[in-house]
Amino acid sequence: MSKILFVVSGVDHWELADGTMHPTGYWAEEVVVPHETFTSAGHDVVIATPGGAVPQVDQRSLLPEFTGGQEGAARMVKAVEGIEGLHKPIRLEDVNLDEYQAVYYPGGHGPMEDLAVDQNSGQLLVTAMQGAKPLGIVCHGPAAMLAAVRADGANVFAGRRVTGFTNEEEAQAGLADKAKWLLQDRLVEIGTQFQEGEAWAPHVIVDGNLVTGQNPASSAQVATELLRKLA
Repeated sequence: MSKILFVVSGVDHWELADGTMHPTGYWAEEVVVPHETFTSAGHDVVIATPGGAVPQVDQRSLLPEFTGGQEGAARMVKAVEGIEGLHKPIRLEDVNLDEYQAVYYPGGHGPMEDLAVDQNSGQLLVTAMQGAKPLGIVCHGPAAMLAAVRADGANVFAGRRVTGFTNEEEAQAGLADKAKWLLQDRLVEIGTQFQEGEAWAPHVIVDGNLVTGQNPASSAQVATELLRKLA
């Protein structure tokens, strides 16, 4: 049995360019589906957030239109309520990465607010990448890559093939023209080889130990790829 660290945003908002606080948090599917995948395979999942803040679910991610209907919405709500680690996370600052065999970052717009500038998360990612530890990041989770700067000032993800929530998807979600910055643009700026797939369709990139997914629909495949690496 392996121990897998989930690093989850601890905020309930994303500040837009005009100062508006857009309600958000983590996207339910991106936590629930991988959590179920890992625990069903017999692995242990530990959830950490900056400061040990109780993570907040993006309420839109529980709506029927994003969960396949009323039945799916009810299942997602029940699943979120049933994951104990979401209600009692550990402090990201206290994590000893040596205790974990893999790391996973879900999205939601939350990481755009906190993990994108969190130095503890950034150094954890540097350590994971330098140690070739299996690392999965999905949707807006790659915002955390922006803080992953090595001692020499270079980003540890520079040159790596990645994907994440695209400019097109952000535009279709109605937030591209309101955001301070766009994830795809910033990932390109730090030197990653960003690879864009069809909007909203599953799209996963595997580059060595690193597995990235473009959107919520990609989270199941990201989890499956991480399981393969753990095997």
